Amino acid sequence: MIALEQERVFFKNRQADWEKLYPGKFVLVQGQELIGVFDTAENAVSEGIRRFGLNPFLVRNVLEKEEELRIPALMFDLVHAIIPLPV
Repeated sequence: MIALEQERVFFKNRQADWEKLYPGKFVLVQGQELIGVFDTAENAVSEGIRRFGLNPFLVRNVLEKEEELRIPALMFDLVHAIIPLPV
């Protein structure tokens, strides 16, 4: 299965309901579970990282269509990268 496909399908199937319940909010989804609803993408991502570490999770604004928040540091595992400082 494609990464986050399960989360995307879950989001798409519930988006219409969530638009009514949580207009303008960001949802955090992992697997087929709504983990939480947040005022900002940053808060949703922070909670996702706290709960799931580097495991995949989806953060989406319930009003937006097919837009994903991508964080390059997480995508390329730079969170734990050792970057040498100039001497």
